[in-house]
Amino acid sequence: MCGIVGMFRLAAGQPVDQQLLAAMNQAQFHRGPDEGDQFIDERIGLGHRRLSIIDLAAGQQPMKDESGRFVLIFNGEIYNFPALREELQALGHHFHTRCDTEVILRGHMQWGDACVERLQGMFAYALWDAQEQRLFLARDRLGIKPLFYTTIGDTFYFASELKSLKLLPGLDKTMSPKAIEQYFTLGYIAEPDTIFHSVAKLPPAETLVLSVAAPTPVQATYWRLSFKQQLTLTDEQFQQQLVQELNSAIASHLVTEVPLGSFLSGGVDSSAVVALIAGMSDQPVKTCSIGFDVAAYDETAYAQQVAERYHTQHDSRIVKADDYELIPKLAHFYDEPYADSSALATYRVCELARSKVTVCMSGDGADELLGGYRRYKLLMAEQQVRDRVPAWLRQTVFKPLGKLYPKLDWAPRVLRAKTTFQSLAMDLVEGYLHGISLLKQHQRDALFSDDFKQQLGGYNSLELFRRYEAEFDGDEPLALLQYIDLKTYLVGDILTKVDRASMANSLEVRVPFLDHKFVEWCAKVPTSQKLRAGEGKYVLKKAMEPYLPNDILYRPKMGFRVPLAEWFRGALKQQVNTRLQSELMQQSGLFNMQTIALWLKEHQSGQSDHSTALWTLLMFENFLSQAA
Repeated sequence: MCGIVGMFRLAAGQPVDQQLLAAMNQAQFHRGPDEGDQFIDERIGLGHRRLSIIDLAAGQQPMKDESGRFVLIFNGEIYNFPALREELQALGHHFHTRCDTEVILRGHMQWGDACVERLQGMFAYALWDAQEQRLFLARDRLGIKPLFYTTIGDTFYFASELKSLKLLPGLDKTMSPKAIEQYFTLGYIAEPDTIFHSVAKLPPAETLVLSVAAPTPVQATYWRLSFKQQLTLTDEQFQQQLVQELNSAIASHLVTEVPLGSFLSGGVDSSAVVALIAGMSDQPVKTCSIGFDVAAYDETAYAQQVAERYHTQHDSRIVKADDYELIPKLAHFYDEPYADSSALATYRVCELARSKVTVCMSGDGADELLGGYRRYKLLMAEQQVRDRVPAWLRQTVFKPLGKLYPKLDWAPRVLRAKTTFQSLAMDLVEGYLHGISLLKQHQRDALFSDDFKQQLGGYNSLELFRRYEAEFDGDEPLALLQYIDLKTYLVGDILTKVDRASMANSLEVRVPFLDHKFVEWCAKVPTSQKLRAGEGKYVLKKAMEPYLPNDILYRPKMGFRVPLAEWFRGALKQQVNTRLQSELMQQSGLFNMQTIALWLKEHQSGQSDHSTALWTLLMFENFLSQAA
């Protein structure tokens, strides 16, 4: 796992700024503390930081071919590189290393840009062709590894993290209104946007090409997930195939020359990964988990149960539920506003894992692929109502109910029907966005200043979801929501969280559920196998019954939760009051400060629970304070 940076002078007569390139590379030192180097030519500068995983003695980057025509920098892992290497050797290529980097380099020499379609793994890389004066960038199919880029004058820049581009003289750091609206709706900024209107993320499964002859960047999609074809199998056959496909993905992810372990939260997904790894290894699996000193948030007993069953070398650590000292650091780790509070726990578990191993396996992706989130169950129940009740009648009945029904934060969940009534008046996609929004539309209307609303010009994050709705080629409502999540939530929230938290600790995290071949298989699995009788991830749980006990498979999902409501009424009360009403927040011109004051008063008096909104604002203020 590594970090890459680069600059491409599109106009003649401007030498590469070696000092700037070195500073950009150094800003990503944490992504690759083992080695670092640069390649500089008349128009191109490429930098690389290396976390050595395969072929420790060789494999240094930037990597050139013998002629010096091609130069490659690469961040990630290619899991099918042994097979590609054999194929290339049969075609006459001679290798000087045992690493996957050289396979990409020689693959491009053999197959050109189409090489990216053959790669199985997680990656972001840049290939310079000195003869054609041409730069080629590519990002993996699911967006596991990040890539940011911008153009300033006649120079194109790119980097693994935004913090490297922040160093650029002349970078326009004007915030994007669209990005701010996305952040307060979703809790993250979705691809291809960034917080700065002048910087973009290369979306998953896309390439970008530019050259001296054609200096305007051209992007292309090389892979698109299809839900059109659905398998017709028995329950038993689906379960057997799932184990086969997942075993194949996990086996390919085990190649390494450094210590490897696995996260073990005690949930279904990480426990399934550990169980299958244990069946392939003649050595005990190294596992790690963290828990909290508040029982309601602690899953370590379940993790210990799996560890004992598979005789893993297990390490568990308890952290305080008031582990909020990391809050200021998150703005530095993530570069952009980022509101998923579980990033605190993710950082701690990565910190623990890095003390034992260099590579760690994760269960991320299973919920999106196999219908594991509770919201899928709720939305499918709502969709049954939509299918039976005409839209005009739903708007006539449920829209007024949504306005009139009180917001009962204190009540049992069954009585908190306001969001459901509001959602039922909408179609599936709009209702889904409404249901998952951190701040609902009426909250954002109350929060944003009149000036900022004018800047938005009517933009709403629903446009983002509509774009992916138009791309979707399947027929099932659940599959549509999964596709939207794969394009937005998975890459913008989950994978961003894991990449930044792990790389901050110089840890490589591999996600076998997101092997693209397994993803393609899951897209062919019908809804009836993913969600049945209110049970999400049905086929995965049934397939894992021989491997895991029922209290692991069928207990309610917990996840990493943080006691925000308690923090803002207790230890963080003064801090959140001060920071959310600071001069910095007032001068931003983005907010109705009276709304913020009201939310603080209502929350701290116990009248309402505004913890999600307050956390989202606090993380935005942390971003502003570091950007100032």
